[in-house]
Amino acid sequence: MIENYTFNSYLLQIEGLNVEEASMYPVFFLLLSVYLFIMIANVGIVALIILDKSLHQPMYLLFCNLPFNDILGNSVMLPRVLMDILQPPAERLISYYECVVQAFCSHMLGTTSHTVLMIMAFDRYVAICNPLRYSAIMTNRMVVKLTISAWGSALVLVGILLGLTIRLNRCRTFIANTYCDNASLFKLSCENVVINNIYGLTFTVVLLTASIGSIIVTYTRITVVCLTSKSKSLNSKALKTCSTHLFVYMIMFVFGKMNIVLHRFPEYSEYRKVCVILFHIVPGSLNPIIYGVQSKEMKRFLSKLFFSRKVLSSS
Repeated sequence: MIENYTFNSYLLQIEGLNVEEASMYPVFFLLLSVYLFIMIANVGIVALIILDKSLHQPMYLLFCNLPFNDILGNSVMLPRVLMDILQPPAERLISYYECVVQAFCSHMLGTTSHTVLMIMAFDRYVAICNPLRYSAIMTNRMVVKLTISAWGSALVLVGILLGLTIRLNRCRTFIANTYCDNASLFKLSCENVVINNIYGLTFTVVLLTASIGSIIVTYTRITVVCLTSKSKSLNSKALKTCSTHLFVYMIMFVFGKMNIVLHRFPEYSEYRKVCVILFHIVPGSLNPIIYGVQSKEMKRFLSKLFFSRKVLSSS
């Protein structure tokens, strides 16, 4: 292990996953398989939406932000975790700059997941509660505005979060985590981190209040419309799209909040390590499956694609 009190060292040691030697390769290949699935499934679903013009609708264009976010976040985190599994603990070294980039992408993944689901909730609200004006409200320009607002707000919040951390002098070099995040970085400092804790708490409260608040408001309005409507097709459409959206939101919310809570309890560090990996891989794996299965347009395009291939192969 590197000396624990090295002033502003640019070489850090990361703890990584503590895997027994007998389980090292099974865990490695399991995570590698999940990573490859996430990449293939999310790239595939984005390509599907781009190729099929019938999917050039606001709902799917906004949804593209989720797979893109999953690709970005997992590409920065999972390859490093995989590499560290095969390394002895003493050789799990990472540069400070790589650590900051990893922390930035990790927090962008979590924050953007919330903001993207918020704009998707708005899209569902307009589609179900105001269907006659849907095409007039959800124009291409509105889709671009919503996308920029989702990524822009996340960029500002995470930028300030990391900015407050990198200003600190460091006197430690050991990161007791699977990968770098903001809390792991400011724990390297021997300075007063009260400002970091206050902003981190404010960041979490603002994001969760906006996220949970928008979900509650939009889905309450949608529920009221469905209860007062006699249209079975409207109710069926609302149930299908909203249940999908809420399921994805709940998965992300539970794993994200477990990670925040477990950071406060060092004795449960191993549980936290597993939790942070699940926070990355579970939504990234399930999003393309859930939205792909629920979408009639996607299933229709895939059936056409496979049918045409069968015809070509048989001829």
